[in-house]
Amino acid sequence: MVLRNFFLPEHMVKPSMRLGELPSFRQAYKTSLSMAWPSALEALLVAVISSFDMMMVGGLGSSAIAAVGICTQPRYILLATVLTLNMGVTAVVARRKGEKNYKDAVDALKQALVISFALSVIITIIGQVFAKDLLVLAGANEDYLSDAIDYFRITLAGNFFYMMSLTMTAAQRGFGNTRISMITNTSANLVNILFNWFLINGIWFFPRLGVRGAAIATSIGYVAAFLIAVRSITRRDVPLAIRDFKIRFDKNTLTSISKVWSGSFIEQIFIRIGFFLYAAMVAALGTTEFATHQICMQIITISFALGDGFSVASTSLVGQNLGAERSDLAIMYAKVGQRMAMVLGFILSILFILLRVPLLHLFSNEADVIALGSKIMIILAFVCQIQPSQVVISGCLRGAGDSGYVALTSFISIGILRPALSYFLCYTLGLGLFGAWLGLYADQFTRLVLNIIRFRSCKWTCIRL
Repeated sequence: MVLRNFFLPEHMVKPSMRLGELPSFRQAYKTSLSMAWPSALEALLVAVISSFDMMMVGGLGSSAIAAVGICTQPRYILLATVLTLNMGVTAVVARRKGEKNYKDAVDALKQALVISFALSVIITIIGQVFAKDLLVLAGANEDYLSDAIDYFRITLAGNFFYMMSLTMTAAQRGFGNTRISMITNTSANLVNILFNWFLINGIWFFPRLGVRGAAIATSIGYVAAFLIAVRSITRRDVPLAIRDFKIRFDKNTLTSISKVWSGSFIEQIFIRIGFFLYAAMVAALGTTEFATHQICMQIITISFALGDGFSVASTSLVGQNLGAERSDLAIMYAKVGQRMAMVLGFILSILFILLRVPLLHLFSNEADVIALGSKIMIILAFVCQIQPSQVVISGCLRGAGDSGYVALTSFISIGILRPALSYFLCYTLGLGLFGAWLGLYADQFTRLVLNIIRFRSCKWTCIRL
């Protein structure tokens, strides 16, 4: 009975907080799932295709895996400004839809695109100039530093198009058009895989370019994403479409976006610094350890992807219902999304334990990598049981405008706890890669607890955007 009540909408909102009739079990989950499945499928397909990307690179050896993997955190540090801008765009567009103010939703998209364009140009230039310094700081080994620099610089050229496409799809997600984002990102990643096949191994008349080929394929995929995203906001048959190019910067819109953007940006700085230190710490363990770590991180993105998919849907529904002044429905839909993500996380954890060795063999045939990875996958499975719920709850808080609190929890958990605990376990206690993954688990668990405490207080329902 207790377990059954945990999933029932009428038990998710206290009677004193109800502002009207709540939907039935079937209606609530159907509404949430209809918006969540495109985002979840999109994120899952992107994660799976990204895994294929790593598998193709894995055929070149551990050094190639490490070269591609070491670029991840420097890249996301540079992307932080645009990624956090997009969180603000999603939240504001969702609110305006809830208010049925479609004109201001489109105006928010226009203004965000101008800001995104300027940031993308600056980020691309900075990355090209300081590529080697960033990778050395991230802990790149001389064995693969040259390949890593090539990969980083080539993908940065495509990142300009990628960042612009993300802003467009972020607005569509906030409006509830999650299928557009799914089509955009899935198509782009399929293009990436196709050109990976051509360029990594030199298929047909294409040259064999190895790691550089993977970078070029990634950039081509980013251009494809941009073109599809542009089409999605210029069509005449969609509600959130740019029908003229007159752009007027509006103080109220910019203030609303910046409420989420500023807190999210601070959060991302803490996250990226923490991840940067964490990745550098693991990279220092050796090429085999770092390659194993990258493979396991690639696998766990499946869990994160599904959680992120439900987070997108929940964030949009939370924003729309807060805009419509139905905070009770905002609470309910946030919990519905968390329940579904939790169930999927549990299923994934079982699958990852049972299939850990075959999964690892998809990425590498090196005995040392398989032996170490099969043990790390046990810890990974436990992380999957909490990660999706953590992603949904924190996403809902951000979408409501409570990004400052999420930034604080990220600072505590990712900026301090994860690197400090991982270093202690890795080096002081001599646990090596096991210590790093125990630190990751502690980080996810801490963030989940802290964000649930805030969520239950319901203070986030009173924030105006």
